[in-house]
Amino acid sequence: MSGPPGLWFDQVRADGDDLAPRPALDGDTDVDVCVVGAGYTGLWTAHSLLRADPTIRVLVVERRIAGFGASGRNGGWCSALFPASAAALARRHGPAAAAAMRAAMRDAVDEVGGVVAEEGIACDWVKGGTVVLARTPAQLARARSEAAASDEERLLDRDEAAALVGASGVLGATFTPDCARVQPARLVRGLARAVERRGGRIVEATAAHSIAPGRVVTERGVVRARYVVRATEAWSSALAARSVVPVYSLIVATRPLPSSFWDGAGLAGGQTFSDHRHLVVYGQRTADDRLVFGGRGAPYHWRSRIRAEYDHEPRVFAGLRSAARELFPALAPADFTHAWGGPLAIPRDWHAGVGLDGDGLGRAGGYVGDGVGTANLAGRTLAALILGRDDPITRLPWVGHRSRRWEPEPLRWLLVNAGLRLMTLADTEERLKRRPSVIATTLSRALGG
Repeated sequence: MSGPPGLWFDQVRADGDDLAPRPALDGDTDVDVCVVGAGYTGLWTAHSLLRADPTIRVLVVERRIAGFGASGRNGGWCSALFPASAAALARRHGPAAAAAMRAAMRDAVDEVGGVVAEEGIACDWVKGGTVVLARTPAQLARARSEAAASDEERLLDRDEAAALVGASGVLGATFTPDCARVQPARLVRGLARAVERRGGRIVEATAAHSIAPGRVVTERGVVRARYVVRATEAWSSALAARSVVPVYSLIVATRPLPSSFWDGAGLAGGQTFSDHRHLVVYGQRTADDRLVFGGRGAPYHWRSRIRAEYDHEPRVFAGLRSAARELFPALAPADFTHAWGGPLAIPRDWHAGVGLDGDGLGRAGGYVGDGVGTANLAGRTLAALILGRDDPITRLPWVGHRSRRWEPEPLRWLLVNAGLRLMTLADTEERLKRRPSVIATTLSRALGG
């Protein structure tokens, strides 16, 4: 069994990791904590528990291999982004709680960087911040509004923005320092090894069929545990019906590009980048001088199905390559060498949550694609809740939050795909009318943004 396709896993294989699965579960077993899912959330939970109490018996159950899902194939942003906006958090939980949540998210970026250094995980970590470009008058108006309302973002003028990201048509940008570029598959594979060095056990090629308080039933045996944690993100849709919808994000990447390209394109300080369009895009310059560029736009699939063939959408890949070349006209079609994708999880209210019930059943997720840093905070929070420790992170407003369930089909299919289509139309509307989109404003209000 090999990992998913894509640049990140090709590099992991080149590092000497053959991605062969660890031994599967070999019968019924008893542990203190059973974590289902060996992605970032599950591994950060295990790591945080073992770091705090080396005697605790932790078992991580994984259907494929560690990092198989979004943790190993995302765009490589360890950011302070949280799916619910600061304004939405303040409306729902109050200004003080919203400020505490934002501070915890900023701290999470540095927490990940600290563990990367402590555990010696070679994952190309550079904290260079994020530049979000404005390339139309409507985008520039949005950038100014966001910067004026935020203590975390700084408005850049045309020259300042272009000095960081040499993209075409730049009018300005916003900048935040709270993001690190990372090679995500190296991070998750290194984190798995760190969990094992600290005494945790990871079993792979072991599918969990059901999760209940004190009990995980797998195809290879039953795990009994005082605490059970569901850390399955997009795959939660199969274990907890309608809890999230899995929506695909796709990525393209180039060959290592020459210095003549990067002299114009910039990104010399490890910055990640995006722009202020509505249909999300994201990019980075890798440690070996490739351009990695991804975005949304792939359709949601009926009944929340997740299948390997959905990782590849030729129409979306073509659109991403075109968008990258629009940003950086020096790119040629032949420069692109990789294309891959995978599902992320969207809760009904776009509000991630973490919690531990009185019966010992824990959960975390709903990151909407911003999980590299958020999963670290989730893992530390779950560990503190399980160990009964008085920690400020257990009082953050997302602790105990439960999103309402998504609608049944066909409403779910109609709502999600209509939303994706409307974001595309909103960007078209802004290009044509040169002012903020009415469509986007209406949709944002409907989603609680």
